[in-house]
Amino acid sequence: MDFLTVLLTQTNIDNSSGIIGLINWMWFPGVVLFAMFFGAELIMPKKKWYIFSIYLVLGIIFEVFLILDLSGSITYDTPVTPGEDLINDNLVFESVAGILVLIFLLSILIFDGIGFLGKSIQSTGVLRKKFFLLSLGAFIYIIGGILDGLFPPGFYLIFVRAAMAVSALLFYLGVKQ
Repeated sequence: MDFLTVLLTQTNIDNSSGIIGLINWMWFPGVVLFAMFFGAELIMPKKKWYIFSIYLVLGIIFEVFLILDLSGSITYDTPVTPGEDLINDNLVFESVAGILVLIFLLSILIFDGIGFLGKSIQSTGVLRKKFFLLSLGAFIYIIGGILDGLFPPGFYLIFVRAAMAVSALLFYLGVKQ
């Protein structure tokens, strides 16, 4: 939104209510739910609904804290000269929302990344390759997400986000028939 606003008006969007952070982060629990359900379906299908239920509750808690404590959950780096750069939002890792994001990221890294890697080692042939691609995609996505969130925007971000886009290709190749 800020990018389009700068393109159209040469100034940044009015972020006084924190709309940038809300729009950026409100989707995160949905991604986690999908990742955990997908991983559970392939790694331990009999327990997928238990796993889904746990992350659904954690996702709801995240959304509640994000909405009710938006200014305590997210900080912003606003350009000194409006329109010169984009507003950057940063999660406050000491907040409840920040702690939940760390739990979510570690869960995906361990459950999907290591879980798919374990399935890859146990499997043979095409299944081995597909589970390895899924594992590699999970590792690259999580590491990219961590690097994207920990450091201020800079030139290196092009490479981090490109790697995250490659992880989507790896996920696709891992599930493609």
